[in-house]
Amino acid sequence: MGTATRRMTVAQAVVEYLSKQYTVDQVGDREYRERLIPGTFGIFGHGNVAGVGQALKQYQQLDPAIMPYYQGRNEQAQVHQAVGYARHTRRRQTFAISTSIGPGSSNLLTGAALATTNRLPVLLLPSDTFATRAADPVLQQLEQPYAYDLTVNDAFRPLSRFFDRVNRPEQLFSAFHHGLRVLTDPAETGAVTISLPQDVQAEAFDVPAEFLAEREWRIRRPDADDDDIRRAADAIRAARRPLIIAGGGVLYAYANEELARFVELTGIPVGNTQAGVGVLPWDHPFSLGAIGSTGTTAANAIAAEADLIIGIGTRYEDFTTASRTAFQNPDVKFININVAPIDAYKHGTTLPIVADARKALVKLNEALGGYRVGADLEEQVSAEKKRWDATVDEAFDTRHTPLPAQNEIIGATNRAMDARDVVICAAGSLPGDLHKMWRVRDPFGYHVEYAYSCMGYEIPGGLGVKRAALAEAVASTTAAGGGRADVRDVVVMVGDGSYLMMHTELVTAVAERIKLIVVLIQNHGYASIGSLSESLGSQRFGTQYRSLNEEQHSFDEGETLPVDLALNAESLGVKVIRIEPGEKAIAELEQAIRDAKAAPERGGPILIHVESDPLLDAPSSESWWDVPVSQVSELDSTQQAYQTYTDHKSRQRKLLG
Repeated sequence: MGTATRRMTVAQAVVEYLSKQYTVDQVGDREYRERLIPGTFGIFGHGNVAGVGQALKQYQQLDPAIMPYYQGRNEQAQVHQAVGYARHTRRRQTFAISTSIGPGSSNLLTGAALATTNRLPVLLLPSDTFATRAADPVLQQLEQPYAYDLTVNDAFRPLSRFFDRVNRPEQLFSAFHHGLRVLTDPAETGAVTISLPQDVQAEAFDVPAEFLAEREWRIRRPDADDDDIRRAADAIRAARRPLIIAGGGVLYAYANEELARFVELTGIPVGNTQAGVGVLPWDHPFSLGAIGSTGTTAANAIAAEADLIIGIGTRYEDFTTASRTAFQNPDVKFININVAPIDAYKHGTTLPIVADARKALVKLNEALGGYRVGADLEEQVSAEKKRWDATVDEAFDTRHTPLPAQNEIIGATNRAMDARDVVICAAGSLPGDLHKMWRVRDPFGYHVEYAYSCMGYEIPGGLGVKRAALAEAVASTTAAGGGRADVRDVVVMVGDGSYLMMHTELVTAVAERIKLIVVLIQNHGYASIGSLSESLGSQRFGTQYRSLNEEQHSFDEGETLPVDLALNAESLGVKVIRIEPGEKAIAELEQAIRDAKAAPERGGPILIHVESDPLLDAPSSESWWDVPVSQVSELDSTQQAYQTYTDHKSRQRKLLG
């Protein structure tokens, strides 16, 4: 008896297949079952307009819930939306993105790199040239004389965790089965790219019914080996000054409550990475806050003397380790708990634990019954926390006029937001300042994309988080039997440099009437790189938005550009609140954020425009980041910077342990 089939195009089969995929996640006693791909983004052109575009239109007419379609204004920004959504849903859901061939596809590349670097899932469906080569070369086809089967989509191979090209309809089954296997694997996830030639998308074939049936993908959460836990417990008992570095893996494993239990039982303090902000509330007695180059003086002081580092769900990025200068104890050792082996084995540790963070912490709590650090460490943790909190209070409360410091703007935004609200950022000086000073109160309250630190991520990423927050509220309302659940407000903090990179998704928010609150900080240039350039002896070269000085061919000293970004946002249909410079700027900013939060949920985006002084820095982390300085130079500033660099470089360690 033959297997039942349906006659469909490849694109129609893809869309229906994706509508039937679910993730199932068991966290303690609670099970989550959610749709893996709740919708598809697409900008249509030749390549996908008659394939995936036709399929989406067909299913929209049959039932819009099968596969909702979402517009976007830039393919890269669509990936950022999917990544923001995936982060807030703890990697259980993401979006698919369909593009045309050529530039439509290659516009996805930065987004793919960002997703893979951040270990966040996104499904990319770039269109490709003709598999049959009936039209050869087709418009926008890249031709290479040494490899005629090469297309621009091959550029996705090093940027994706999985790549395949469907040259025949029958290849659809294995491509998507293996692609979604990677997409839903906590250790392997990232960008999954399945290239779809434009002629194959429109080709009809007989699709087996089982391919179109509902399928569940269980999130793999491996348990820790008992012997590994025993060895780790022995190492912790032998340590005098242990320190935990908590990364995003703690949040993805829903391990924050188990981490709190662990530190309250043992007294071991916690420093967190950018992705790990929210593992503990900022005022938890054992939370030292951010660690590393953008860290707090509290976390870095404890790290310098630590003899045992317990890394949980971190990939040890160079900012986290202060470019391998953070840990100065000559006997420091590492226990690395991570679901991904590549991260568990970092720094040559002899104690890697390849496991889900929550499950490992449960076992460690059992194995360490009765253990507690010495009173001297607890006293130092308390003293360092008080010192840093006073530093942040001063930074938040000092008033500069006529232009405020970025510290003051962060403080006002933090005070105006509710505990469950989410702050979004990505690149420039803001991420570092937020990392060290933001006072987080909720595990979902902080999302700064810093693995790839991609300028332009902020607005589309924030829009993705807001989509997830809206879906979260609907799910909570349903679970409560109809009682209305509050929607988290999402506040994007972005500088003018990143805003100019990719602000067009504001139009998407306008079209869908999504309330996204954007705090746009205008400082007329690249403040972060300006400060870094100055510290490296390059005198803020090329980092200011100024008119061209034709005699010197310089943009460093001309007139400030007459660009009105508030007016730009208004022209896109965004409601804009302008904060005028002066003594009342911070009070007015704080009130503006409260007013924006009080606005109707489906009233569309609101942008708050405020100017700042880019030369007023945040408090020092008393740490370092390795950016090489020219060894020889005619500039005195560079010569001095190189001497400082070599002094720091002498403290850099291999960290084998």
